[in-house]
Amino acid sequence: MENLTELFQYSKRMAAVVRDAPPRYVMNEIDFHDRLIGLMGSRGVGKTTLMLQYLNQKFKSNNKGLYVSMDYPSFSELSLVSVAESFEAQGGKTLFVDEVHKYDHWSAHLKGIYDTLPELHVIFSGSSAVHLHKGKGDLSRRASIYKMSILSFREFLQLETGQTFEAVSLDDILKNHVDIAFAIKKKVKPLSYFNTYLKTGAYPFYLEGKQLFSQKLISMVNQVIESDLVMINNIEGRFINKMKKLLYMIASSLPFIPNITKLSETTGISRPLLYQYLEYLQDAELISMLHSKGKGYSTLIRSEKIYINNTNLVFALANQHHEIGSIRETFFMSMLKPHFLVEATYPGDFFVEKKFTFEIGGKGKTNQQIADLKNAFIAADDIETGFGNKIPLWLFGFLY
Repeated sequence: MENLTELFQYSKRMAAVVRDAPPRYVMNEIDFHDRLIGLMGSRGVGKTTLMLQYLNQKFKSNNKGLYVSMDYPSFSELSLVSVAESFEAQGGKTLFVDEVHKYDHWSAHLKGIYDTLPELHVIFSGSSAVHLHKGKGDLSRRASIYKMSILSFREFLQLETGQTFEAVSLDDILKNHVDIAFAIKKKVKPLSYFNTYLKTGAYPFYLEGKQLFSQKLISMVNQVIESDLVMINNIEGRFINKMKKLLYMIASSLPFIPNITKLSETTGISRPLLYQYLEYLQDAELISMLHSKGKGYSTLIRSEKIYINNTNLVFALANQHHEIGSIRETFFMSMLKPHFLVEATYPGDFFVEKKFTFEIGGKGKTNQQIADLKNAFIAADDIETGFGNKIPLWLFGFLY
């Protein structure tokens, strides 16, 4: 039986310093009765914080909850299964396993725990680049998986103002956006916060200080490419800088129109590898590929445009090489794509759920391009409230 004293001490230290902030939206979606729960998402979105918040909420006064991280040095000599068995034998109820993708054969260990310790609940976190159906232990039928996205504009406003705002469905926004916007305006002036969110508000660690935010974000991107993607996909070290070059090329020309042959020549990455690396960057939530309306997703050749995943990354990676139009489109994509089917279309910019056409622009944007389309809307920047089919762009940040 493993001696868990050091792990319990580490768990209590981590729980004691967890940030006192409103839980992420995912907290209300999770069914904590499930025995195996996975939190997947990019670095920096708050997976560790959410786990520790739940640990404090349920097990602060006892040892029935234990948090372990797979990048904790002493864990390299321990067996995850043995730790789980020892914890359960001592009356443990919920084991929190952070950064699970950094542990060799992690999926097989979680499968073994699930199959042999039916009284133990496990909540694990991992990179968004992880595919649960791969590896020695297929968890796709055992684990309940929840994807954590970046902070929505709604969540950012809650952190900044201390007020509570309810999420709004897409249908409600399309039908009742005027009333919804007026109700929000009574609490806060959204446009006075919007530009700050676009530059530095998408990741909870902005609360640690805005001056070093971009540097931390660049460091996070490097960790994703140099560590997470290399580890998960067995990428050769000599291709790391080429993958970074690929990402910066996309960031400096948004939205990026992919020309695979030219991209292959410029980056020095063969066409087959280039397809793979673009998929890896999307899995890691560094880029977002937009496919053509009605053409399916079978190959990257059909990718109409490529965006950086969110506006904070654009400002950090592209510095001055961005236009307001691409920032607006990137924001819209980042708020809708995690929860809806979004495709490229013309006329218009985005086709959502195979039903709604959206044109993105400034406050002067007219209906001219989408006048003959049904279910067509303008998402307009620089307006607090809209009228008819013209909806404030910021309001789409209230979808989750």
